[in-house]
Amino acid sequence: MTSDSTEQSTAHGVDVAALKGHIQSNFEKILEELTALVAIPSIAWDSFDPQNLEKSAQAVAALAETAGMQSIEILREPTDNSSMGAPALVAHRPAVEGKPTVLLYAHHDVQPPGDEADWNTPVFEATRVGDRLFGRGAADDKAGIMVHIAAMRAVLDSVQDFGVGVTYFFEGEEEAGSPSFRNFLEAHQDKLAADVIIVADSGNWAVGTPALTTSLRGMCAAEITVRSLKHAVHSGMFGGPILDSPLLAAKLIATFHDENGDVAIEGLVSHDSADVDFTEEQFRADSGVSDSFQLAGTGKLTDRLWNKPALSVIGMDVPSVSHSSNTLIPQTRFKVSMRLAPGQDPATALEAFEAHIKSVELRGAEVEFKPIEAGSSYLANIDAPANATAAWALEQAWGVVPVNMGLGGSIPFIADLSEIFPEAQILVTGVEDPDSRAHSANESLHLGDFQHAIEAEALLLARINAEGL
Repeated sequence: MTSDSTEQSTAHGVDVAALKGHIQSNFEKILEELTALVAIPSIAWDSFDPQNLEKSAQAVAALAETAGMQSIEILREPTDNSSMGAPALVAHRPAVEGKPTVLLYAHHDVQPPGDEADWNTPVFEATRVGDRLFGRGAADDKAGIMVHIAAMRAVLDSVQDFGVGVTYFFEGEEEAGSPSFRNFLEAHQDKLAADVIIVADSGNWAVGTPALTTSLRGMCAAEITVRSLKHAVHSGMFGGPILDSPLLAAKLIATFHDENGDVAIEGLVSHDSADVDFTEEQFRADSGVSDSFQLAGTGKLTDRLWNKPALSVIGMDVPSVSHSSNTLIPQTRFKVSMRLAPGQDPATALEAFEAHIKSVELRGAEVEFKPIEAGSSYLANIDAPANATAAWALEQAWGVVPVNMGLGGSIPFIADLSEIFPEAQILVTGVEDPDSRAHSANESLHLGDFQHAIEAEALLLARINAEGL
């Protein structure tokens, strides 16, 4: 649905045409800068070179200088285990008296490449194919950084007397779980305080249809070890009376879902509240699920993705087929990741999961349960004034009424932002679309949506400057 208001060149004290014109004329330069960021393999995992994180932080600091920031710092804080966190950029342009301050968040670290043989283009070489730009971090989340940089340039060039305070917070360890994030917020609370926080790390409903992410699932993870033997034994001499640990682990795993494919852990929160839905054809095309696979769960697909728990076995320690022998395996360890519906306390979810594990009869086998990770969900206040302003800006940029959507993934640090800055209005935006394949091989960015995302943020900042909050 196209908005008639997009035909106006000026609205709400904002010169829409001037902002869009600036971004259009500078778009190729913006892509060149994004290409340079993608070339830095800034992975915050211990097994990768940390110097690339330093290079990436310096690169985004140089970009911040071009966007009118008056103070620029690269800062670090320790994690809870006392190791030092990754470098984060904090840059600030103060507000004039009476104007609000907006905090713009993104992250400059990226996921590991995975098997490079699965990529159709070089992993860390931004490659344009049609209307998409491929490369690790091209969408998640170096495009988010460039949205913040380019939007500020457009505003400073096109808006007279721009007085909104703007702070950049570009962290460097989001893909590794943001281990120093809470400590960083507490240590630099004064520098990061804002009236509005824009987190550019989500996506849109579809190519050509923008969205605000108004809910995120929480998450938790645990390792389970099943042990039936003190040591390995010959499968021919002892097989029969003894079931090996992989079989017992499989029996346990089979209890995690009911016959419909819904998660069967008693005590987990579940909602049926989504306003929109995917068609099954759309979902199959976006996910790449095989044609013969019967989709799991009940209710709307969007509720299954956004408002209900999901449980996956994401790793298992058993001998590989190429290293297998005729041996009863004494113990099997596997890792489970759960996504949690908005409103679910992750600690309560872990307790419910552990209770389920211990309730399953495995012929007396030993079962160990080890919690690994927990992160809170997010539910936006859609009545906050900034939401209406952001929806207007998205509609002006795309020419399409935006969608309020949930996201099946998790951004646990948003709960930290809410706790440290309880008065701030939080907006979750992004540049990804269902085919961006963030975290996977062949990650990509739709260039048209990227340009519109920059336009939308520039329009949002300009309207806040003209009308306040």
